Amino acid sequence: MKKLYFDIPFHKSLFFSIGGLFTLFVAITLSLQYYQEKSIRQENLNTLLQEYNRHVARIIPATLTDESNSYDTFDNHPYRLTIIDTHSGKVLLDNSTQDAIVAPHLDRPEISQAINNEQGEAYSIRYSQTMDKLYFYAAYRHNNYVIRSSIPYDNTLSNILHVDPRFRYILIIVATVFIIALLIFCYRLGKAISDLDKFARIAEQNRPLTYTEATTNSTLGRITLNLQNTYEALRQAREALTIEEEKLLAHIYSSREGIAIFTHNKQMIVSNNLFIQYINHITDNTIDNNLSDIFTEPLLQEITLHVTRPYDRISNDGSAIIKQIRISKNGLIFVVRGILFNDNSFEISIFDNTEREHEDLLKKQLTQNIAHELKTPVSSIRGYLETILYNNIDPQRQQLFLERSYNQAKRLSDLLNDISMLNRLDESSDLFDKDELNLSSLIAHTIDESSMAIEAKKMHITTMGISPDMCIKGNNSLLYSIFRNLIDNSIAYAGEGCTITINCYHNDDNYYYFSFADNGIGVEEAHLHRLFERFYRVDKGRSRKLGGTGLGLAIVKNAVLFHRGEIMAKNAQGGGLDILFTLRKT
Repeated sequence: MKKLYFDIPFHKSLFFSIGGLFTLFVAITLSLQYYQEKSIRQENLNTLLQEYNRHVARIIPATLTDESNSYDTFDNHPYRLTIIDTHSGKVLLDNSTQDAIVAPHLDRPEISQAINNEQGEAYSIRYSQTMDKLYFYAAYRHNNYVIRSSIPYDNTLSNILHVDPRFRYILIIVATVFIIALLIFCYRLGKAISDLDKFARIAEQNRPLTYTEATTNSTLGRITLNLQNTYEALRQAREALTIEEEKLLAHIYSSREGIAIFTHNKQMIVSNNLFIQYINHITDNTIDNNLSDIFTEPLLQEITLHVTRPYDRISNDGSAIIKQIRISKNGLIFVVRGILFNDNSFEISIFDNTEREHEDLLKKQLTQNIAHELKTPVSSIRGYLETILYNNIDPQRQQLFLERSYNQAKRLSDLLNDISMLNRLDESSDLFDKDELNLSSLIAHTIDESSMAIEAKKMHITTMGISPDMCIKGNNSLLYSIFRNLIDNSIAYAGEGCTITINCYHNDDNYYYFSFADNGIGVEEAHLHRLFERFYRVDKGRSRKLGGTGLGLAIVKNAVLFHRGEIMAKNAQGGGLDILFTLRKT
């Protein structure tokens, strides 16, 4: 069964609590006053009757020894008088009746109390079985007798013992005035506290204030109003800071340089994917997201010592201190900056300056490479066809020339297809649709399609960090071309018996971080930064002999860029080539 909860306003709860306690106090006071005054009136009546009993006690000896006296002496007394023997409880005298009273009276409360207490006095109000009336009894113990006088508890006596009601009326009026004043006070106090509670709930939810109901006619109201004004100022300042923080983070994540910001004790605050990529390219060991190993990297020691040294860290004018170095590693040229801020936090940024230095050279070489790559198959096809057309050769040799012409035409077709794909990626990348894909399934499918070529070269391929739930929003054809071209490149150039390792070594909310490595012959460092150039060949003669177009790794790079990632190559420890790249999840 569902429980019901009632949210009682604070002022009502306070009023009912204080009002209830005050009402209880008034009720107890009235009750005590009533019973105290009633008890006093009864004591006064008892005192009067006990004086009469003592008067009777003084004349009892003479009367009791006179055998001829039938106690007519007490017939005309103003009260009902009863004399009881304390030993037997026998009624020796009762002036209200002529008949003998047989029943013993020791069990009567006023009799037993007068016999047992030290004062020898007691009184009670009870019903008389003998007289069939309600009486007020006053008993007094004298020697071996109990003298009891009583008067009927009629209207006259009831009025005498009745408590004066004026005190109760006055107290009720005072209590009523107090309750009304309490109600007004509780309402005002409750309204101020309700305003404070409403403000606290808004502050807890970080919502803007849409009201200013607090009044300044009370201390609590003024406190509430001041808190509201302070909160609204802080909230607006916090919103402004949040906007600026979002701008800064957007700049960091979209920056074309790797950026990481750290606290004074080397704890990372924020970093972008380029920073992780560049750091893993510069260092020999793979560094995960905690980035703690960069402070032990020898190539970065000059920067890390600058931003973490404990002395003279801030310039005299309060501006940040900047230090910049140049690092050349694995064929790439990086500019690394360390910036020390006033609060002792610091920033390390890494900029890949290689592409700028080689951009003009690549543009000049591109036209030459295209012409050269097209010239070779066209010249071969033309030579074979001319031989067939203008020379009388045997059919077997003619068939051989035709097959060679076909292979050259196929190579030319593959070359044109690769060039077409690169042009579309450069100029019309929006033509490639993106769908929700399972990256682990795509990698497994690519490996399966390459299995025959891998077995022919006696090579092995392993995967690490690939989980079944690796999902990505991307283009299936381009993602396939990334892994297929990388596998084909290793099959063609790594050497027989090598091992290929595909490792997803890290992932965060936005990116998958991959390492594609083989333990083959590797590449000289001078060539590493040019591997992804179009038509670039490390060994031109050997590359053409193997039938490549020279565009495979260029397609890989552009496909990675299409998925808003980055790619670079370095020589792996122990030999072989290690290609690092990222793929954005959405």
